[in-house]
Amino acid sequence: MKINKLYRLYALVCFTIFCFCGTVTAQSTGTEVSATVVDEQGNPLSGVNIYGPGGSRASTNDNGLFNIMLPNDEAVVIEKKGYESQFISLSTVTGNITLVKSDFLASEDDEIKMGVSTRDRRDIVGSVSSINTKDRLVYDNTQFVRDYISGLTVGVRGSSNIRGIGNALFVIDGVFGRDPNVLNMEEVEQITVLKDANAVALYGSQGQNGVIIINTKRGSVNKREVNVNVRSGIRTPIALPNYLSAAAFMQLRNEAFANDGLDPSVVGFPQEQIQNTRSGLNPIEFPDVDLYEFVQPFINTTNVISEFSGGNDKSQYYVNVGWLYNENWVNINEDINAGSNRFNVRGNIDFRVNDWITSSIDGVAIISTSKSSRANLLNAATTFIPFDYAPLIPINSIDATNNPELQTLLVGANTFDGNLLGSAQQIGVDAPVALAIAGGYQDRRFRVTQFNNSINFDLSGITEGLSAKTYLSFDFFDTFTTSIRNQYRTYGVTDWVQNDGVDPLRDFGEDRRDLSENVASNGFVSRVGMYALLNYEKTFASNHSLNTTFLGYYNSEKRDGVLQTDRDSHLGLQMTYDFKKKLFVDFSGAYAHSLKLPEGNRGGFSPTVGIGYILSEEPFLKDSDFVNYLKVRASGGIISSDRGIDGYYLYDENYSDGASFGWADGLFSNNRQNISQGANPDMGFEERIDLNIGFESYLMNSLWLEANYFRTELDKQLGFLADQYPSYYNTFRPLNNFNANLYTGFELGLNFNKTFNDLSVGIGANVLYSQTEASKRSETNEFEYQNRQGLELSSIFGFEDLGFYSESDFTADTDGNLVLNSNLPVPNFGAVQPGDIRYADQNGDNVIDQDDQVALGQSASPWTYGVNLNLKYKRWNLFILGTGQTGALGNKLSGNFNNYYAPNGNDKYSEVVLGRWTPQTANTATFPRLTSGDNQNNFRTSSFWLYDTSFFRINRAQVTYEFADTLCDKIGVEDFSLNFQGTNLLEVAENRDIRQLNIGGNPQARTYTLGIRMSF
Repeated sequence: MKINKLYRLYALVCFTIFCFCGTVTAQSTGTEVSATVVDEQGNPLSGVNIYGPGGSRASTNDNGLFNIMLPNDEAVVIEKKGYESQFISLSTVTGNITLVKSDFLASEDDEIKMGVSTRDRRDIVGSVSSINTKDRLVYDNTQFVRDYISGLTVGVRGSSNIRGIGNALFVIDGVFGRDPNVLNMEEVEQITVLKDANAVALYGSQGQNGVIIINTKRGSVNKREVNVNVRSGIRTPIALPNYLSAAAFMQLRNEAFANDGLDPSVVGFPQEQIQNTRSGLNPIEFPDVDLYEFVQPFINTTNVISEFSGGNDKSQYYVNVGWLYNENWVNINEDINAGSNRFNVRGNIDFRVNDWITSSIDGVAIISTSKSSRANLLNAATTFIPFDYAPLIPINSIDATNNPELQTLLVGANTFDGNLLGSAQQIGVDAPVALAIAGGYQDRRFRVTQFNNSINFDLSGITEGLSAKTYLSFDFFDTFTTSIRNQYRTYGVTDWVQNDGVDPLRDFGEDRRDLSENVASNGFVSRVGMYALLNYEKTFASNHSLNTTFLGYYNSEKRDGVLQTDRDSHLGLQMTYDFKKKLFVDFSGAYAHSLKLPEGNRGGFSPTVGIGYILSEEPFLKDSDFVNYLKVRASGGIISSDRGIDGYYLYDENYSDGASFGWADGLFSNNRQNISQGANPDMGFEERIDLNIGFESYLMNSLWLEANYFRTELDKQLGFLADQYPSYYNTFRPLNNFNANLYTGFELGLNFNKTFNDLSVGIGANVLYSQTEASKRSETNEFEYQNRQGLELSSIFGFEDLGFYSESDFTADTDGNLVLNSNLPVPNFGAVQPGDIRYADQNGDNVIDQDDQVALGQSASPWTYGVNLNLKYKRWNLFILGTGQTGALGNKLSGNFNNYYAPNGNDKYSEVVLGRWTPQTANTATFPRLTSGDNQNNFRTSSFWLYDTSFFRINRAQVTYEFADTLCDKIGVEDFSLNFQGTNLLEVAENRDIRQLNIGGNPQARTYTLGIRMSF
C-alpha cells in the first residue's frame, strides 16, 4: 500500500516536470532589443522586471538598461513595485522608458479585491484587512486557508468569526457562500476581511456578520510560470485519553458499591478476579483491553500541488492540480483503513472578445475519498469496558482435544493473524475490533463542481468611465458512502480447563461476504448565483473623483430532502467621492428582499456612510520622517438582514397534533389540532446598527499600524416575549422583533519590517477585544440574578459549588443513617453523602433547586491575539506563528467530555477518578465520591466543572533554505527551496491536558513535514 503511495507521488512529479520542462529550457528567438528605464526625474531604475512573450524575461541593471530577445517585435510588460506598470511595444519607444511612481498604497500590489469590485487600499473608507499570498508561501507553506486567516488577520476570532459577532459570509471569486475548505492556499492570491457595516453593505442581508473574500490566482500577460510544491511528513497524536486498567476499574467499582451501601462481595468483583487481571495471569480469561493500542504512533501525510499560468494580451490562463493524502489513525487491516485522498483541479481563463468586451471562465473539480472500516474504534474506546472480553483469541490457546464439534468449528473459522474474533454474549457480533477486521469497509466520498463566468463591458464609448459586468455561477456538491457490509462470526469463551485452554467456545453470527457494493447518498446541494453591476468612475476638474457601483444580486440554494429552496436577492449601491485623493466620503447601501417575512414586510433598506481623511497629505505631516502615511476613518450604518431568521413561515400561526379521540367503538379516530405559535403579520428584518472609528498608518518606513473601535448592536432579533401573555397562554405567543445583542471592543494590528545588512526582520501582531452583552430581553424570572439581560451572551449558568460535603455536615439517626444537618440547605436532586458536591443557596430558601443557578462566567474569549516572526538571513528563513486567547471558561460536562471527566453510574472510568473523594483524601480530592448509580446531584453544570480555556499556542514554524541562482540555472529552474515545517508545536495553558484531548474521535495532531518548492 505504501509503495503505491510513493508511485503516485513519483508519477505526479515526473509528469509535471516532463510536460513543462520544455517551457523552461526553451530559448526565445528573434531580435535582441535594448532600452533604459528611468523614473519621472530621469534617474535610472534598477531591478525593473521586463516580461516578453513566450516566457522571456529580463531585469534592468544599475544603469536602468536591459536586453531581451523579442520575436516579431511583440509588446512587453514592464513593472517595478511602487510604480505603475506598462504594456508597450519597444519599437514605438524613442528615448528612455519612464515609469510613474504610484501614490502610497495605490500601486497594483495595493489593490484590494472586494468581491464585486476592486479598490486601492488608500481609497477604502471601511474597516478592511487584507493578506497577499504572493511570495509568502515560500516561507509559510501551509495549504489550509483557515490557517492563514487565523492569527494573521486583524479582527478575526478563529478563522471565520469577525469581532465575535458570528460566522462571516465567505465570497470566493465573487461567488457568495462558497466553502473555503475546498481550496488549497497555493491557488489563493488574496484574502480580504470586511468588518464594518459600510464595508459589507453591498453584500446585503448575507453580509450581516461580516465578509471574508478570497480571490484565486489568475494568469498574467507575458508571465509564464510553472510551480511545484511537494510536502511529505508525519503526524503524531498530541494526547490520547487515559482510561483505567481493568483491575483498577474493578477495584474502584467495588468502592462505588460500598459508598452506596452495597456489599462488593455480593454485587461487585471478587478480589481473586482483580488480582488475576492485574497480574496478567491469562489475558483471555482475565482480559485487560485498551482499544487505543490499535492507534498508530504516527501516520503519513503527503501533499503535491502543481500550478501553471501564463498568457498574452489576448488570453491568460491559470491551472492548479493537487493531491492530498492522510493515512488513517487505526492500524487494523491496512487495505481497508486506507485513509483519505483528495484530488483537485482548477482552471481560470481570461480572454478578450473584442475591444470593449472581456470575459473569464473558471472551473473547479474536487474529488475526496476516505476509506475505513465500518467500526469507529476511537469512539468505541470511550465505552469499551476493559475486562468484558478479549477481542482476539489466539488459536493456540484453544484445546480441541477429544472435541470433534470444536475441531469442526475451528477448521471453518476465519482468523486474523492466528486469532479468532472475540466477543461476549451481551455483545454478539457488534464487537468493534471484529467489525473493524471482518465487517467490510465504508468509503465516504464527496464531489465538488464549480463553474463561473463573468463578462466585462467597457462602455466608455457611451460615456467615459462607464463599465458593466455580469456574473453567473453554478455550484454542485454531493456526498455519498459506498460500503461492503460483511457478516462475520465471533467467538466467546464460556469455560476454562485446568491447562488454561478454552473449552468450549460459543459462536455468534455467521460468515457471509457481501457480494454487492452498497451506495447511500448523504446529501446533495446545488447553488445558482448571478449578479450584474454597473460602474461609473470619473475625475472632475482634476481634484474631484466619483466612483459609483450599482449591483443587482440573486442566489438560490437547494438541498436534497429540503422542500424549501433558500433564495437571497438584493440591490446594492456604492457611491464614493474623493477630493484630491485624500478626503473620501462613501455611501453604501442595499435593498434586500426576503421570503422569510410576511408580504408587505419583505423589503429592507440598509444605509451606511463612511468618511476617511489622509492626514499625512497635509503640509504639517507631508514631509515628516516619522509619519509616512496616516488615515483616520469613521463609519456607521444599519444592515437589514434575515440571516438570524432560521425558518420560513414563522410569521404564520403554527399548529400541531394534539390528543387523539376515537368513535364508533374505536374503529375511527382523529387528532385534535392545537395552536403552537401565534401569528405576527408585522414581523420584520433584524438590524445591525454599527459604528466604527479607526486609523491606519505607516511609520518610519518600517511599521504598519492600524486600530479600530467598534460598537455593533444586533437589534430586533426574533424571540418570544415572556411578558406578553400569562403563562397559560404560552402556546399563543408569536415571534416578535424584540431581542438585542451588543458587541463592543477594539482591534489593533501592526507589522514591522526592517533590513539590517543581510538580516531582514518581520514582526507582526494583532489583538482583538470583543465584549458582548444581551442588551435587551423579555424576561419574567422571579430572581433578578437569573435574568440574561445585561450579561455576556455566552454566559454559563449553573450552581456555585462550595466544595464537597464533609462528614461533619451529617449526623446519624437512630438507625445509623446519615442525615444532613438542619442548618444546611437541602438539595432537591436526591439524597447526598459526604463527598458529594455542595451548592450555594442563592435565594436563601434553604433548598437547592433550579432557582439557585447563577451566571458563572463566559464561554467565549473576549481577548484573542496572534503574533508572528519572520527572520531572513541570506538564504535562510525562519517563520513562527503563535495565537492565543484569554478570559473564557470551558465546561467538562459538555459534548464528548462528559463520560471522561464526569463518569457517572456505569460509565467507564478515566484517570480523573483517581482524585476521588474519600475520608482520607477529603482535603485534597478533585473529584466527587464514586457511586454505582446515577447521581443526580454531582453531575450538574456548576463552577466545580468549569476550567480556564486561556492558552498560547505555536501554531506553526518553518525553516526554509532558498538555493542560489547559479544552482537554479544549472538545474533549469527559476527558484528552488527546501523547507521543514512543524504545526501545533507547543501550547502554554493552565489546562493544556484538557484542551489538547479529543475524546471519541481523531486525536489532535502535531505535524512535521519536509517540502520542496520549484518554480520554472
